[in-house]
Amino acid sequence: MAKDYYSILGINKKATEEEIKKAFRKLAVKHHPDKNPGNKEAEEKFKEINEAYEVLSDPEKRKKYDKYGANWNQFNGAQQGQHQYQGGSQGSGQSYRFDSDSDEFYGQAGDFSDIFGEFFNRSGAAGGGGSRRGGSRKQKGQDYHSEMTIGMEEAYQGTARVVTLNEQKIRITLKPGAYSGLTIRLAGKGAPGINGGPAGDLFITIQVLPHTLYKRDGDDIRQTVPVDLFTAVLGGEKEVNTLAGVLKIKIPAGTQNGKLLRIRGKGMPVYNKPDQTGDLLVEIQVLIPEKLTAGQQELFRQLQSLFQT
Repeated sequence: MAKDYYSILGINKKATEEEIKKAFRKLAVKHHPDKNPGNKEAEEKFKEINEAYEVLSDPEKRKKYDKYGANWNQFNGAQQGQHQYQGGSQGSGQSYRFDSDSDEFYGQAGDFSDIFGEFFNRSGAAGGGGSRRGGSRKQKGQDYHSEMTIGMEEAYQGTARVVTLNEQKIRITLKPGAYSGLTIRLAGKGAPGINGGPAGDLFITIQVLPHTLYKRDGDDIRQTVPVDLFTAVLGGEKEVNTLAGVLKIKIPAGTQNGKLLRIRGKGMPVYNKPDQTGDLLVEIQVLIPEKLTAGQQELFRQLQSLFQT
């Protein structure tokens, strides 16, 4: 049965380039093999998604697909090619090879490191411009696109990865403050040029994993901090573990449950702006004593009576 690339991505035939990209990213994250280990169905779905995106994200290929349907590739006239990507956790020895027609490849790659495993694919046609020499036209190589997943701590501190692409080691460095959706460009790290043309580029989109303690709100960081009833009532200080280290914060007397305290300059660094930092937003969670003894309950009743007079 002929594949319907529009249905695979869940879009209509009038979808814009941005809508295609958005649909692809959403599905790629959902069906990525790293998130579905051992799930062959998810793996095949991931391949289909990449195949559909390869065609629909390229205006020329999309035009041919719309005209010829499933047989579009028979009219492409592109040369066959072979491309190799090597990756793996340190010491894994894993290697992956992709062989396909039309100078394209689809497939699944392994981990670059313990928490970085991504699939490199090509997007967009080779550059259309260029000079002719001896009947051959120089063309820019196609671009590589991938995603890089990092933790919240790495986003705060900055991080680096070393990957091997086409037998070449590439170091990818992120400054503090990286955020989901951030795309970095490594010029000349894409596919080789054609007939002496320049190499394509490598584009990597960052995804920051959610954290159990911290929640990002723009450049601010939100965090819930439990405080005992007596400190909330009488006031005091509380040591708090944050991404900025251990901080001692002041709890005002009479602090209500759910109160938000703002700690200036202790949030997320602003990416590429080392002199700017967000704030830390501490939400107070007042802890109510449980399993009181009879004597403790009586003391609370006495206290209650004082407030009622």
